[in-house]
Amino acid sequence: MKKIAVIGSGFAGLAAATCLAEAGMDVTIYEKNSSSGGRARKFTSDGYVFDMGPSWYWMPDVFEKYFNRFGKSAKDFYSLSRLSPSYRVFYSKDDVMDVPASLEGLYQLFEDREPGSSVFLKKFLAEGKYKYEVGINKLVYKPGISIAELFDTELFAGLFKLDVFTSISNHVRGYFKNPELVQLLEFPVLFLGAPAQRTPALYSLMNYADMALGTWYPKGGMFKIAEAMEALARQQGVKFEFNAAVDKIDIASHRATQIKVNGNAIAVDGVVAGADYHHVEQHLLDKEYRQYSEKYWDSRVMAPSSLIFYLGIKKKVKNLLHHNLFFDRDFAIHAQEIYDTKKWPSDPLFYVCCTSKTDDTVAPEGHENMFILIPVAPDLKDDETVRENYFDLVMNRLEALTGDSIRAHIDYKRSYAHTDFIADYNAYKGNAYGLANTIRQTANLKPSILNKNVKNLFYTGQLTVPGPGVPPSLISGQVVAEELIKKAKSNNL
Repeated sequence: MKKIAVIGSGFAGLAAATCLAEAGMDVTIYEKNSSSGGRARKFTSDGYVFDMGPSWYWMPDVFEKYFNRFGKSAKDFYSLSRLSPSYRVFYSKDDVMDVPASLEGLYQLFEDREPGSSVFLKKFLAEGKYKYEVGINKLVYKPGISIAELFDTELFAGLFKLDVFTSISNHVRGYFKNPELVQLLEFPVLFLGAPAQRTPALYSLMNYADMALGTWYPKGGMFKIAEAMEALARQQGVKFEFNAAVDKIDIASHRATQIKVNGNAIAVDGVVAGADYHHVEQHLLDKEYRQYSEKYWDSRVMAPSSLIFYLGIKKKVKNLLHHNLFFDRDFAIHAQEIYDTKKWPSDPLFYVCCTSKTDDTVAPEGHENMFILIPVAPDLKDDETVRENYFDLVMNRLEALTGDSIRAHIDYKRSYAHTDFIADYNAYKGNAYGLANTIRQTANLKPSILNKNVKNLFYTGQLTVPGPGVPPSLISGQVVAEELIKKAKSNNL
């Protein structure tokens, strides 16, 4: 029985560990924090239950497929409901758009904003469906080890239909002219790490996921997914060590022979690094075993970081839904400040999640649980003065746009930004979402899941294939587990 150490209990680490245990391996997850889930952890205070990170449940089929491989279903672990409307978009106080959950409602919404556009939306979503079926069901399950993986007949035949050589910006504008509709369709790629002008139109599959497959919510919070995955992992025999920071990976004869956890040496037959890839390479390995230099990492295009405010409100807030996007400022300027000039934004867009609009278990009765997120560039200096300036900015706009007094009713407040991402997750440059999905950082062009210098060291998570986001991380863990299992079966581990 091979003894495998998995570093980190985010979605990728949990998925990898569970698949490896199912294959008969002796698997232990070592997690530096006190609970599993990585960025999808929770914290509680004064009767409020806060999701620390992910808040959008898209691509429910990816979760279901994962649980199904172990003879389970998502409903065995948590209660899932589809949000309707899916979310609300504020363009101004007098221009507020509720995005319907039904396709019929969406077609009418587009017609109202741009007469005749519903015909184009149907075509746009049909193309997105093809990209989703090929991209999510085939492309993202490729390990990115050999270029031959891309010679799959269906992938090759559909290369131009996948629109990997044109931008999502040009693709959307080829169908629609209304600026609010264009902004709505570009929004899902905001967190992929590049402006719409430099993101492949392949990612219109995100629009299909959004509009056709829907926006869902697991009652209790997104951390319920992590709890479910931990429970499933334990059922398969995975062991957990919390508050267990891995300090070093020791190598002999180009094999990982042991890890050091809080100074204690533990013998292993293989290691799956679900922690931050850069941290593992640059801090846990001796220099001769690293495959990427610090210069290489510094040249990578990172997805954004975030400035987050967790708020408890001692009243019910008016005019908000579960998910709310505030697009009342120039989208292009904010994107440029994230991706090009890489500075604190002058007048940012922001997002508000109010889970208590859906779930009465996450806040005291009559109160609201609110999560405000501003996408920002990675590698910025964040201090209390900066955080408070942006808090004042977003609160002024939030109160003006909702027409409601909120600030005076706050009874809990916590902020979270770059330094917290580094402290909690060793996140490179304080990033929140991993490596950007640009054309030059897609599929085989991402950092490899294999370490060419250490034959039994593997990587998983948002800095390798397939990329950032909850469903991709879930897939990443399964992909790396398959590669480790193959090596074990060929006695090459």
